[in-house]
Amino acid sequence: MRAIDADAHIDENEQTWEYLAEADRRFRPISFELSAGEPIGPADGRRHRLWLITGNARLRRFRSDQATGTTVETRELLDVDARLRHMDALGIETQVLFPTTFLHAVTDRADAELALCRAYNRWLADRTAPSGGRLRWVAQAPLLSMDRVAEELRWAKDHGACGVMKKGAECGERAASDPYFFPLYEAAEGLDLPICLHQGVGDPHVSNTADSARVAEVNVISACISLADARVPDQFPRLRFGFIETGASWIPYVIKQVGMRGKAAKAGYDFKTGFLAHNRFYVTCDTEDDIAYLLNYGAEDYLMVGTDYSHVDQSAELGAHRVILEMAQAGRFSPTVATKIVSDNARRFYGL
Repeated sequence: MRAIDADAHIDENEQTWEYLAEADRRFRPISFELSAGEPIGPADGRRHRLWLITGNARLRRFRSDQATGTTVETRELLDVDARLRHMDALGIETQVLFPTTFLHAVTDRADAELALCRAYNRWLADRTAPSGGRLRWVAQAPLLSMDRVAEELRWAKDHGACGVMKKGAECGERAASDPYFFPLYEAAEGLDLPICLHQGVGDPHVSNTADSARVAEVNVISACISLADARVPDQFPRLRFGFIETGASWIPYVIKQVGMRGKAAKAGYDFKTGFLAHNRFYVTCDTEDDIAYLLNYGAEDYLMVGTDYSHVDQSAELGAHRVILEMAQAGRFSPTVATKIVSDNARRFYGL
């Protein structure tokens, strides 16, 4: 199986910040551990660590090998060969890597954000280089320094990046359709890098809590509606948009919402079955989604699947690709559809 893991993760570590430029060392995140009973962080009874970044506490979790099915060596890319061997065991040809720390905005300071994004991109480029192209990654763009975005994306593309991460609302809670982000979209389109709207929180002052996790998911769905309502994809006709780690069961809802008020009738195409294709919207599904039902909404060529490798939230399933294939074998949809979901669609979205 030549499966593409459309949403895998890494855990940043102290080595990540060794890639800070000398002049930017003052922004180096400091790692510390929560004391018992601290009123910040998830109230889930587990031990947690934090990164202190320009005065903000960002969650840096303790991981359980038993819970994640991974190891510190594979999670943090300390042993790239071990990660590749694990991918072989899972039947995965290529993983596309997303961050952990950057799922929440880390700072509201433009100079610090630029420094940290550059360090992360260079660390990940260095760690994935020995993988022979099997570990690809999604770049962090310094969106508070929009004049530096094109330069950073060009560097990232040249060093293995296959997408650009974005949160649904960020930079002062701006919607994804805000013209503020158009320089990002223009640069990404020119480099054939898709925009990857991953669940996350764009307000650096919101801590990592159960409530913020719900906001992180809703932000992605809201971004999809915002982009479609404002017809942003029409303004960037070669740019692909992905909606990552929020499941796919919301697709019919969004099509209904955007199609209301006469928009569907004016679209010039079958809005129900052509919405995703017209906008070049790709969506990662979970194995709990009713995939057969979603195929009624033109999703066959636009669904992807990821393992959420190294995380243990609702989207985490190391065997997700095999589950999709087993669904096809059970007759829930065709083997052709299964192949598209586990491989072809992600390959096209990320330009692999």
